[in-house]
Amino acid sequence: MAESRLDLLRWQFDLTWALGEVHLAELTPDDFRWEPGPLCWTVRPGGDGEWIADWADTEPTPIPVPTMAWLSWHIGWWWSTTMDHLLGRPVRERESVRWPGPDGAVAWLTGLRDEWLTVLDGLTEEGLDAPSAYPWPEDAGLTVAHQVAWVNAELMKNLAEIGQQRLARAAQQAG
Repeated sequence: MAESRLDLLRWQFDLTWALGEVHLAELTPDDFRWEPGPLCWTVRPGGDGEWIADWADTEPTPIPVPTMAWLSWHIGWWWSTTMDHLLGRPVRERESVRWPGPDGAVAWLTGLRDEWLTVLDGLTEEGLDAPSAYPWPEDAGLTVAHQVAWVNAELMKNLAEIGQQRLARAAQQAG
């Protein structure tokens, strides 16, 4: 019997998350604060005790290297807003997606994973064909299936970036 698109997308997500967990399980609060170069995007404490992610509406040249803190915030931002779209909730503004800090980042991402699994479990094969206007323009002609595949790809990219930085930091400390 042929595997459904939903089964394949779920398998791809589970594989991506399992590969990422290898790195997430090893992260320390100091890893999140590590800056891999002189030009970085990170998440900084604001005056109100909330963490504020560096951002530019136009990508600067050169592009700053994101820290593990920024990458984890970035995952939380696009994942939260994707779920807002799929669940018909009001979509949060980027500035309102708050990073919980280096001590709570992994638990936050794990909670988002759990929420995402609930969203995936609520999808149907027919629902995958529904139009989706996030994260691309409404007239792009893409579907919820494209959106779920994008989440898997974006998660894989961001977790790989976190993993590479974690390995580079560990190698630097060992040398």
